[in-house]
Amino acid sequence: MREARIFTPGTAAFSALKWFGTITGVVGAVILALNIPVSGWGWVLFAASAAAWTAAGLVMRDMSLVVLQATFLVVDILGIWRWLIV
Repeated sequence: MREARIFTPGTAAFSALKWFGTITGVVGAVILALNIPVSGWGWVLFAASAAAWTAAGLVMRDMSLVVLQATFLVVDILGIWRWLIV
């Protein structure tokens, strides 16, 4: 019997993961671009987006997407550090 995986391309869960990555990325960009007092939280949304898209890239075995989004995740963590922590 084949193991069922929740995050398989074509499943509702996988589609939700990708949409979560897209929506958090767009909202994070808008918040950061507005340069308002809560703009630092845009980095948190960017990090959530990058994590979701890194996972999606791994599922799709798209290493270029994984490398890009993993790099963005590192940059987002730096942004969180600089904007929200120090």
